[in-house]
Amino acid sequence: MAVICKKCGLPDDLCACVELAKEEARIVVRLEKRRFSKTTTMIEGIDPKSSDLQTIVKNLKSRFACGGTAKDGFIMLQGDHRDDVKEYLIKIGFNESVIEVQ
Repeated sequence: MAVICKKCGLPDDLCACVELAKEEARIVVRLEKRRFSKTTTMIEGIDPKSSDLQTIVKNLKSRFACGGTAKDGFIMLQGDHRDDVKEYLIKIGFNESVIEVQ
């Protein structure tokens, strides 16, 4: 028996909710200075309900060889990875026009 999506009511193999959520999201990638002049890349605007933040963080950390975490809908990466994060988000299916790099 097929699993039914709770949002649209279609079977999971026909469901388009995840793609629609990726197109409607507004993602901001910015650089912050933390304690002791440490730079941190902050990513906000990815919906934790439609996207698995832990998987995204795990892939970003292994790809950029840095530390990081996901808390309260934010993704924090150690270091300046703004341009690389934008390329990765486009690669996993987010629209380029919804990603703002500051």
